[in-house]
Amino acid sequence: MQTPDLSVIIPVYNEEEGLPALFMRLYASLDALHLPYEIVFVNDGSRDRSAALLREQFQKRPDVTRVILFNGNFGQHMAVMAGFSHARGRRVVTLDADLQNPPEEIGNLMAAMDAGHDYVGTIRRERQDSALRRYASRFMNRLRERITRVKMTDQGCMLRAYSRDIVDAMASSREVNTYIPALAYTYAANPTEIEVAHEERAAGVSKYSYYQLLRLNFDLITGFSVVPLQMYSILGFVVSLVSVGFFAVIIYRRFAYGSEAEGLFTLFAIAFLLLGVALFGIGMLGEYVGRIYQQVRERPRYLIQAVLEADEEPEVTGERHKPAGQSASRSSLLTPDSR
Repeated sequence: MQTPDLSVIIPVYNEEEGLPALFMRLYASLDALHLPYEIVFVNDGSRDRSAALLREQFQKRPDVTRVILFNGNFGQHMAVMAGFSHARGRRVVTLDADLQNPPEEIGNLMAAMDAGHDYVGTIRRERQDSALRRYASRFMNRLRERITRVKMTDQGCMLRAYSRDIVDAMASSREVNTYIPALAYTYAANPTEIEVAHEERAAGVSKYSYYQLLRLNFDLITGFSVVPLQMYSILGFVVSLVSVGFFAVIIYRRFAYGSEAEGLFTLFAIAFLLLGVALFGIGMLGEYVGRIYQQVRERPRYLIQAVLEADEEPEVTGERHKPAGQSASRSSLLTPDSR
């Protein structure tokens, strides 16, 4: 089988309503590129009929379609990592299944890679999100860039293109928690960003709540920088100096003016402030310790229930041979770390 020039990885989670429209636009867009391609769908433990629709689509286009079925919900980034481990293309594009990033834009990403870039990020043009979501995203982008030095104008856009070398490097990474676009940026030698269209969700609702987005950004910051710990150390030093000065003032007033009961509530307020700072620092330190704890357990990052793909060549075992190209389902509980 010819090695594809392009692999498109699409994580799917409860996208039953939007999958038919995705199939119609995606295959037409890729066929128009006139290059060998494959599409790797990763079903991330969907509870609706998404898995059944993916199986039907595989039966329609087994020549270019592969389906990975998780036996649970492991998250979007783990689904993409599984796609990286199974993709065979020289270049790899990731795409959400909700059609907010039009598949027709894939050709523009390929053009940027043809220009010599090994990683192509994207910036959503005229985002079709709420104002609160846009402003929160802009604030977190600036904060993340200052802390991690990872420059991504629009970190929430999944439509991105990667060279084979970067994909292999990310697939070999052993981090339990990682943020794929930022990790790719650190590996890239010649990254770039281009503007792409952004549409309203075709069907369904967003799978990322504001809390999940906050968690994702916190994971990104703690996963790529120790600056928060350094900043907290500096804050602790400054607070210690202020506390020493405040203590000196209190001792002076005690001997100069006697006991002052009126200052009791001020002391309470200051004590609560310092207690809040201490608890925040303990929580932040716990995040780093928690990441270490998750890493040293070495549990599988995800479990694969089955892989639907076409046989590339006849079997050579003692069993009855299958004709080349016949569709097959391979059950597996292997992760990239144990394959």
